[in-house]
Amino acid sequence: MTMIPTTDLDATELRKAFSAFPTGVVALAGTVDREPIVLVASSFAVGVSQDPPLVMFAVQHSSTTWPVLREAPALGVSVLGEQQADAIRQLSSKDKAARLAGVSTRVLPTGAILLDATPVHFECTIENIHRAGDHDIVVLRIVSVGIDHSIRPIIWHMSSCTRIVV
Repeated sequence: MTMIPTTDLDATELRKAFSAFPTGVVALAGTVDREPIVLVASSFAVGVSQDPPLVMFAVQHSSTTWPVLREAPALGVSVLGEQQADAIRQLSSKDKAARLAGVSTRVLPTGAILLDATPVHFECTIENIHRAGDHDIVVLRIVSVGIDHSIRPIIWHMSSCTRIVV
């Protein structure tokens, strides 16, 4: 394998390199001014801290959804499962009003929104936001967690969804 200095890489090649690392996909959703807002991220990381319980994700500064969603009092983080594979593009579409159309969800008393039929979901509040290049790293404090071991997560790899094969 030939190593290429980043000074010689264009953005497209760097994105291809990043896409070679398989990740999970989450929907972050909350209620702002009585409107549901959802953002999809493949940069979610668990295990940031157990005491206090923290997770994190990264969001581009160019996002037009994040400045609205960050105003939500609580966020639902739904780790997408195999059943949501076809909905990922819809959940992240430019048409923000249609993102949750037909998607089965529940709204918690805090306003956090969770997608149904997911392997794991977290109810969170924003703990910290750190600037990192062209992204913000958002650290979330977990308030509650739900797990359904019967549902398998979806994996984002090489710019498409794939299923875990065991």
